[in-house]
Amino acid sequence: MALSRGVLLYLLTLPVFFAVDLVWLGVAAPRLYRRHLGHLMADQVNWAAAVAFYLLFIAGIVVLAVIPAIEKGSMGKAVVQGALLGLVAYGTYDLTNLATLRDWPLLITVVDLIWGTILAAVVSAASYLIAVKLG
Repeated sequence: MALSRGVLLYLLTLPVFFAVDLVWLGVAAPRLYRRHLGHLMADQVNWAAAVAFYLLFIAGIVVLAVIPAIEKGSMGKAVVQGALLGLVAYGTYDLTNLATLRDWPLLITVVDLIWGTILAAVVSAASYLIAVKLG
């Protein structure tokens, strides 16, 4: 796949990702995280770190899920690869926190693992469909 096509896929995946994740961040997450992690939360979001995570994670979705699915011609591959990436990425963060931080709630780990898996699977599938439509 040409680099320019990969960059285009990345740029198309950005808004898809944010559209899906903003629903979670705007609706369910604030109450859940404030209730269970309020004592650990910073007063201000470190936007540089947040943006860096999102840019890296979206690159992972494109390179590890969407492009291989396009090459194989399989949306199922996009879903499975995306789901696995989401599980691994969110699992790395949450399971490390569960292992090393005092009072890190198991509920947050479970919810985040489920969300990361669903988020990456949905974004991978949607980006695959967009790429196929665009040819």
